[in-house]
Amino acid sequence: MEMNYNLLAILTYSLLLLCGLFFTVATDPYIRSRERKIMLVIIGLCFILISQNLLEYRLSIGPARPFLRTLVSVCGYCIRQVFLVLFLKIIQQKGKHFNWWILALANAAIYCTAFFSDIVFTITEDNRYIGGPLSNVAVIVSAILLINLFIQSVKNTAEETKGVKWIPVFIVLAIVVSIWADFQMKEGQQQITFLTIAIIVSSVFYYIWLHLQFVREHEQDLVAAQQARIIMTQIQPHFLFNTIATFKALCKKDPEKAGELADKFGTYLRQNLDSIDTTELIPFEKELEHTRLYTEIEMVRFENIRVNYDIKDKDFLLPSLTIQPLVENAIRHGVRIREEGIITVRSYLQAGNHVICIEDNGVGFDEDRIEDDGKQHIGISNVRQRIEMMCGGSLVIDSRMNEGTVVTICIPQKED
Repeated sequence: MEMNYNLLAILTYSLLLLCGLFFTVATDPYIRSRERKIMLVIIGLCFILISQNLLEYRLSIGPARPFLRTLVSVCGYCIRQVFLVLFLKIIQQKGKHFNWWILALANAAIYCTAFFSDIVFTITEDNRYIGGPLSNVAVIVSAILLINLFIQSVKNTAEETKGVKWIPVFIVLAIVVSIWADFQMKEGQQQITFLTIAIIVSSVFYYIWLHLQFVREHEQDLVAAQQARIIMTQIQPHFLFNTIATFKALCKKDPEKAGELADKFGTYLRQNLDSIDTTELIPFEKELEHTRLYTEIEMVRFENIRVNYDIKDKDFLLPSLTIQPLVENAIRHGVRIREEGIITVRSYLQAGNHVICIEDNGVGFDEDRIEDDGKQHIGISNVRQRIEMMCGGSLVIDSRMNEGTVVTICIPQKED
């Protein structure tokens, strides 16, 4: 009677745990679709595994039914390896798992020979289990999968925080201990195996680990967005002050031209304010339009300046206020003191990258001091940080004193 109460307690807690996990996974809006499907399959297999354990125990102590007991035993030997492969799919999210599925299928094929051969095991007419020469195949396959699961758990969780990164490793160790504990038990002593309990608990911990991953990624996104906003607020004064100064200069020099450019100035100012509030990537054409408005105002103010455009690639996204600050630098610190200052903005595809070049024939500058030269150059470090942070790109400067500067932006090409 005591054994029945123990079994009832184990079954009750296990089933409640699996039911709660099922509804949590099914309704969690943050877990990815791929991981949700894997977890739901694991939960379904856990219900099957519990049923298999109970049925195998009843058949082992009841009247001899060799074929039915063989069928139930083969099911148990096959399903346990599937759990390990699914756990691998959770840990190794970007890897290929074809080889491990082949290994699990080979294990299943070997144990299916029990229906017509005794090379793995046989159930005698008096209901005794007798192992064959290949009876330990499941143990060997499980060991191979567990070793790989351990390696991947250590490898793919290296960037996790200290507490979180050890959850997958703990799961592997718990499964190993449960297998050892099952070997210490005699046949007919267990209705629910230690391995089954370990697999159920592991499923819960894997879900916790997946959810903590989402929390970490969400926090990283929030930090990135906050950094982008801080960077954007750093360059806002430059745009506002320079726009006002430009308009003021035009009003003094030629009121009629100032009137003609009033509409463009208003459009430019509205776009500039919109860009300041934007921390998302925007179309290249929108940034280019903003740059054109700025240069049209500046070319009226500085008649010795000419800005050319050679646009061969425009179907991609980039951070807002990326090109305009670089063109502004070229005008303010490069070409406006030249007798004929020329700036060329180019865009093209090269080696899987969207490339943007801002080239000028200005006076150049010392590249080693540019990061600390905040009073002389507007937002170069800010533009570089946002390109790296928001789209994985790069910004390279090639400047030669008294010859000119080339700023090259590379943004990895992404398929829709």
